This record gives sequence, C-alpha cells and structure tokens, in this order.
Amino acid sequence: MNAVVSSLKPERKFGVVVVGVGRAGSVRMRDLQNPHASSAFLNLIGFVSRRDLKCIDEVLQISLEDALSSQEVEVAYICSESTSHEDYIRTFFGRLVWKWIAYHYINIRQFLNAGKHILVEYPMTLSRAAAQDLWELAEQKAGPLEEEQFGFPAFSGISRLTWLVSLFGELSLVSAILEERKEDQYMKMTVCLETENKRPLTWIEEKGPGLKRNRHLSFHFKSGSLENMPDVGVNKNIFLKDQNVFVQKLLGQFSEKELAVEKKRILHCLWLAEEIQKCCC
Repeated sequence: MNAVVSSLKPERKFGVVVVGVGRAGSVRMRDLQNPHASSAFLNLIGFVSRRDLKCIDEVLQISLEDALSSQEVEVAYICSESTSHEDYIRTFFGRLVWKWIAYHYINIRQFLNAGKHILVEYPMTLSRAAAQDLWELAEQKAGPLEEEQFGFPAFSGISRLTWLVSLFGELSLVSAILEERKEDQYMKMTVCLETENKRPLTWIEEKGPGLKRNRHLSFHFKSGSLENMPDVGVNKNIFLKDQNVFVQKLLGQFSEKELAVEKKRILHCLWLAEEIQKCCC
C-alpha cells in the first residue's frame, strides 16, 4: 500500500488541522512535518487545543471556529480523548452541547458538517448507534472517515476485539464477567465469544499496578495448540501506517466494496463492545 502512495507525485496537498495535542496529537504533528511518502500529500495548517499554547515547533495554534470555517483546512485529525472526543463534534451546529462530555463525538460531527475529511483515534464513539450516525454523515458531507481506540474495557480494548474479528470473522457473545477491586486499582474482564461455526473464543483484559501491556495468546486446534506467536518485532510507526491508509482513501485508491467491508467490521465490533458492557453491568 505504501508503494502505491510513494509512486505518485502529489498534484496538490490537503490542508490538515490536528485537534488535540496530547501524545497521539503530538505524534501526528511530527509525522506530518517529516518527509514521509503520505505526508507529501498533506499540509499541516495548525492545531486546535483547549490549552493556550500559541505555537508548537513553529506550528501555530488556531481556534476551533477558524478550523471549521477555513477553506484551507480540508482534513481534521481528531486526537482528543474519548470523553472529550464526543464533545467537540457538535460545535459545527453553531452550539456547544455537553461542554466537556462526549467531546470526541462532537468534534467529529462538527468537522463532518463542515465538509472536512476525518482521521480519528480509537474509539470513534462509545456506541454503535453514534458510529453509524457519524458514518452516514461522512458519506453525505465529506469523504473518508478513518478510525485509528478509554473507559469501559470492551471499548478501551476494541483494537484487540477488531483483531479477533479480523482473524475469526463475526463473533457472537456468550457471556462476560467484570471483576473489579477498586482499592487495588485492579480490573479483569473475561469475555466468552463464539465464532459463526460455533467455535469457542475467550478474550481477557486485565489491568492493574505492575501489569504490563502484554498480549498472551493460546489457540487450540484439532491438530495441536499454539501458545506463542512468532516474534515479528516491535510494531513501529503505527500512526504513520494508518496515515498512509488514510491518504490512499483521500486519493480514491480504495474501492466501494473495501470501504463497505471495513465499515461493517467496525460497526460489528462496536456492537459487540456494547453487548459486553450490558452483560457486565
């Protein structure tokens, strides 16, 4: 995919604004300023932040209103945290709803209503209905809505859930249990899933002091078991990789069929996360 982008010479650049300059936003700005193949198609106009920062690495801070109204800004990278993620979106309707709540969703919706293309960090929303709403708005108003994933563990771990669906196809929920020890800052979620051909699959998310972000896998087949995955090294430049995919979408290099398959998978994963949350509450 990268070869497709790097083999092209940009006829023009898409103006980009980065909304939110925490860890993810800072990395996005770095990638936009560095000479990568996909960055050649993008021009960093500025950044939006609730903090008064004025300038970061010679990139100027601009207001949300200016970002929404500017003809120069065609693309928004939404990097705010998800409880903030939903709150930013609705300013596009000329009113700021739920000032600090649902910031992420509001940000996205505002920029879509302004006709901007969106690249948004996980999770796009914390419900399937809201995601469906944003996708339909994107199809009406702008173009690509690319999701790159806090809160309830089924949502904070949705990248793992998406990975499982990519491996095994659509899944159904059998049971889900959430164990919490707030005094120890410990949480464990155990989810039993089933594949379309009725094969069992268990997903466990465990968080607490001293627990690292490790992935442990155990696959059992008729022919044997697989307890360890081959070491393929550290997954570097993950932000840049999805920027490459996003630029391909901007350039129309994804078919309607491919986009529809991606939309179906993401909405299915959000539906599963909702069902898991209901089961645990």
